Order: sequence, then C-alpha cells, then structure tokens
Amino acid sequence: MTERAEYQRGIMNAISDASVETVVVKTSAQVGKTECILNTVGYHVDQDPSPIMVVMPTERDAETWSKDRFAPMARDTPCLHGKLSDPKSRDGSNKILHKKFTGGHLTIVGANAPSGLAMRPIRILLCDEVDRYPPSAGAEGDPVNLARKRTVTFWNRKIVLVSTPTIKGVSRIDAAWEESDQRRFWVPCLDCGTHQVLRWEQVHWEKDAVGAHLPETAHYVCEECSSVWSDAQRWSVIRHGEWRAENPFAGIAGFHLNEIYSPWVRLENMVRAFLSAKDQGAEGMKTFVNTSLGETWVETGEAPDWERLYDQRQQWSPGTVPEGGLFLTAGADIQKDRIEVDVWAWGRGLESWLVDHIVIEGGPQETESWQDLELLLNQTWPHESGVHLRIAKLAIDTGYEAPAVYAWARRVGFGQVAPIKGVEGFNRSSPVSGPTLVDATDRGKKLKRGARLWTVSVSTFKSETYRFLRASRPTDEERAEGAGYLPGTIHLPDWVDSEWLKQLVGEQLVTVKNKRGFTRLEWQKLRERNEALDCRVYARAAAWIVGADRWSEARWQDLESQLAHDPENTNTDLVPAPQAGQVKRARPATRRVISSGYMMR
Repeated sequence: MTERAEYQRGIMNAISDASVETVVVKTSAQVGKTECILNTVGYHVDQDPSPIMVVMPTERDAETWSKDRFAPMARDTPCLHGKLSDPKSRDGSNKILHKKFTGGHLTIVGANAPSGLAMRPIRILLCDEVDRYPPSAGAEGDPVNLARKRTVTFWNRKIVLVSTPTIKGVSRIDAAWEESDQRRFWVPCLDCGTHQVLRWEQVHWEKDAVGAHLPETAHYVCEECSSVWSDAQRWSVIRHGEWRAENPFAGIAGFHLNEIYSPWVRLENMVRAFLSAKDQGAEGMKTFVNTSLGETWVETGEAPDWERLYDQRQQWSPGTVPEGGLFLTAGADIQKDRIEVDVWAWGRGLESWLVDHIVIEGGPQETESWQDLELLLNQTWPHESGVHLRIAKLAIDTGYEAPAVYAWARRVGFGQVAPIKGVEGFNRSSPVSGPTLVDATDRGKKLKRGARLWTVSVSTFKSETYRFLRASRPTDEERAEGAGYLPGTIHLPDWVDSEWLKQLVGEQLVTVKNKRGFTRLEWQKLRERNEALDCRVYARAAAWIVGADRWSEARWQDLESQLAHDPENTNTDLVPAPQAGQVKRARPATRRVISSGYMMR
C-alpha cells in the first residue's frame, strides 16, 4: 500500500516522530488518509501500547469505522493477532466502541457525544473528517478542543487532525493547516527532472470538432518542459516524490494532497467530475474544489443588486404555483407587532418560486394572530395544473417569544409545523440538525410527545440563497430554443415590491478576525429590516426537513405524477387567488389537494 501511495510514508513518519506533537492532513478524497489513521492505531497496539482515541463526526460513523475498517484490519494483520481479545468473548474487553489491549485501550467516539470526548485521559488522539464535526459537542463547546484536553497529562501526546476541507474561514482543517509548516508533495518530471507540485491547472484534455469535451484524452502536462504524462507515468513519478515544507517547523507538521496524487483515480474520471460540477453550478463546483482538489471553497457572500432582481421579476398570478413547483413550504418570522410569512414552491434541483407573502398584524401577544397563522396550514394554493397544494412544512422561528411559539405548535401539532432555532456559523455536517425534545417533566425527563426544536445553520442557507440569486439565466431566445434554468434558480414574481427585495439582500458576508488573529465568516446586516431573507431561510430549512435534498428519483416522479394535468378539472376560478400580502382565511378544498404523506413526518 505505501509503495503505491508513497506520500503516505511521510505522513506516518511524522506521526511516529517524537519531535512532532500535532499532525495536520488536509486532503481531497481518495488518497488513503483513513489508512494512515488505521496504521497509526495498529502500530500503537502492537509496538507502543497507549490510550488511544479515534473521533469520528457522529456516533454512527464511529460504529461504522469500527466494524468496517478497524475490525477487518485487526482480523487480517498477523502482528495484531492475540493483542485484542475475540469480539465474541464475554469479558467485555473488545466492544464496538471500546477495545482493551495490554498497556492501553482504544476508544472510538462521535464528535456529537460530549460524554465520550471527556471520559478518560488519552495519549494518542486521532480526529478524522474534523470539518464534518458539529460546531459544539452538546453544550460543551468545540469537540476538537474538548478532545485535546484529554491529552494534557501526557508529555509525549500525539494529535492527528485529518479532513477534507470545506469553506474558507470556517474550515477547521484549513485553520490548523495555516498554523503548520505546510508541506506539499513534489514529484520529478520523467523528461526534464524538474520537481513540481501537481496542480489542476496542468491537467489538459481535448475537444472534438464541434467543441465537445473529450475526458478520455485527459493527461498531465509538466509545468517546466510541457511533456505529457499518462496516468501510468503520473503514478510512476509519484513513487519518487518527496515532502517539502513551506514554513518553519514549530511542532505542527502539515500535509496537503489533492486527488491528482491518488493512485486509484484516473484523470479521465476527474475531468468528468469537473465537467459535471460545472453543469451543476456553484454548489457542484464547491464539492469538486473540496473533495477533488482538497482546497477550501471561498464564499463571496456578495449581496445581489436589488435593482437587478427587480428587473428579473417574472409574471404569474399572486398566490398561484407555477408549473415547475412541486410542493410548498413556508417560513414564519415573529416580530413584536406582526407575523410575516413567505410561501415558496420548490421543484427539481431546488428551483424555487415565491408564491405568497402574508403579513399577520397583531404580533404574538394576540390570540387572533395565532388563529390566522393556523388557518394558513389548511389553506390551499392553486397550481397551474389545476391541482391545489397545501403547505408541506411551515418552519417558524423561536428566537422571539419562544414559549408562545411552542404553545401554538403543540396545539396544531408538529406534523406540519417545525419550530426552529437559527445559529450562526456554517454547520460542517448538516445545515439542519434535530429535532431535539424541549418539554420535560418536573424531574427533567424529556417528553416524547412534547415540543421539538430544529437547529438551523442560517449562514449556510443565506450563502446558498445569494449564490442562487447570482446564477446566470437563459435569455428569451435561449429559452425559446429549449434552454432551461440552472438548478437552484430563484424565481421572483412581478408583484413583489422594492422593499421586499431590499430585505432579501439585506445582509453581507464579511471576514472578521478574532483576538488570536484567526479569521471567520460572519453575516452582518446592511439595513435594519431583513424579514424577507429570514423567511426565505426558514422556508428553505423546511424543504430540507421534509427531505427534498435527499429524495430519490422515484419520489420526484411521484410528485410530478400527482400534479399531472387533469383535463376534467381545469377551472381554477372556483377558488380565486387572493392578492399578495393579504391575510388569508382557510378556503374549502374544491380541487384535488396534494398532501404527500412523506412530507408530514
């Protein structure tokens, strides 16, 4: 394995080097970084018994790693035979998440479990995929720092941080890499002998006569002599590479690798992934930059110009769902004197349309306000096909008057309502987590039938919203020729006014420095009112909660079949669409109403 992926040797040598306390490995996928962790565990079980902890993003990941990666290695490695007891033995020394051996033990935990991170002293700490860890382990703070505290009693401690990076200014592994000596793997050219770092810019491929890309022609070009390397030649020079540090060593050894170094990846496949990512827009390119290039993605956070959005407005009747919309969600923002609600329709690729904007006067102290909000849950909105749609999920913010929100949600039920709490920062594992049970007995036991709360990483959805708003759109001529909108395109109707648009683009993503000089990304208001952006984020979180980000093709086809045009049921005038901005009362469902069961969980 090491002869094939020679770069792993330098990483493992640093881990066993007594002068190195922390090893940081910032890499793409498919380079064998998990093998380094496995080898480190195996080495210490066999040669240097110590208390070891492996931290994975979640407890489920911890169990999977133990069963699928560590157990086969322990079973198939001769030098480990007899060091660990049989997992079927009854002495309890070889459990899934805790394994004892002479002179030490191995504990495998999830970063979302604070009790596991703080339970015992550790000499060897191995943290995998740290950028997928939650911002906090319960209420006890950053899980990496929490795990580090377990090592302070050992003078010869070793801390290994491994991960594919995420967003610049947020990525844990990138911040740790910046503090390291920043080693890169240099390989020699077969023809001119010049050592160089393998970069994506040097990957070339051909096009045919009509300009179509030919990924099968992909090759690497030497940056010095322009000689062409095939995959086999690229793998050959990697065997003769060496690590070179760019910064002085100060106890932290940092390693960076991209997928071009991987002996398991052909350049043809990388090019195909790149072209597919370009077709998917910014979200696809973000995945390629993170997982293939091993680099952080830079969120610009530039607020689109509201005048441009005003000019891009499209025409459809207020309260009507355009053809591409397949289901509805809503976001409700509680203010002192009103409740504002925006209803959004969602289609394939998270393409979305603003269907309605409702202002309920009176605020949370008024009983009538909650009654009006409840009526929206039974209201239907006509689709262009003639079918009527209900709101699949309404996400309501608990940041203001949380007790009143919980009381209302308990009364109407949680099938259609999701109380949410927005948190700052970019959640590295999931933009929405939960739900967590809120209600408890006088003895502190959580009530399973009580209120439940979803936690939403609002920064993630704000960045996504601005990215979707900035996406290019086909011209009328291109549309006439069959061109479609990009995934995620946000369609705004001509009945929204300038104030609503200014609210939608009312924040800016900025980079700020903390007292230690490290940067982080933070959303800051450009104006006082931003309810439109908040409601959009809440409605987007509701779409995530019902599962739209994870639906199979069969589910999308099911929604489309339910909305198929019914020639015997085309008269939508029986239920007139109200004007935008009105508070609407429940209306009788005189049409076939879509209320998919898997959206109401």
